Amino acid sequence: MRFLVATDGSEVSDTAVEYAVREAIAWGAPLEIVHVLTPETELVDGNLVLPGEDEAMKHGEQTLRQARDRAIETVERRDSEGEIEITTELLAGRPAEAITEHAAEAGATAIYVGHRGLSEKRQQVVGSVAKTVVDKATVPVTIIK
Repeated sequence: MRFLVATDGSEVSDTAVEYAVREAIAWGAPLEIVHVLTPETELVDGNLVLPGEDEAMKHGEQTLRQARDRAIETVERRDSEGEIEITTELLAGRPAEAITEHAAEAGATAIYVGHRGLSEKRQQVVGSVAKTVVDKATVPVTIIK
């Protein structure tokens, strides 16, 4: 078993991380936390580039650090005798596709995602990510509300 949880740094993503940690502890499974970078791309000299790539990378790495810290705190609060392996991965692309493709490549046996994301303005889009992950995944998906 290998579990994967996606985070965008939102409160519901934090809840998804905590839930995924509890499941990983219960099953003795390693947990991978992923964040997907989705900046707009531009075509420059025939190559796709990501404007503000450095800023996006910094923000993505910060999001993963915070999620990993939350995961570690959750493990410590559970006072579990066994420890779980927690890793992080920064992905790029369309969120649902990046999450499901990475889950397949990593051999994940379950995916956890939050129902809604960072802001009211983006809620429909982020909510659609969870639905699309369910549609595209080849393993069970748990949507955290």
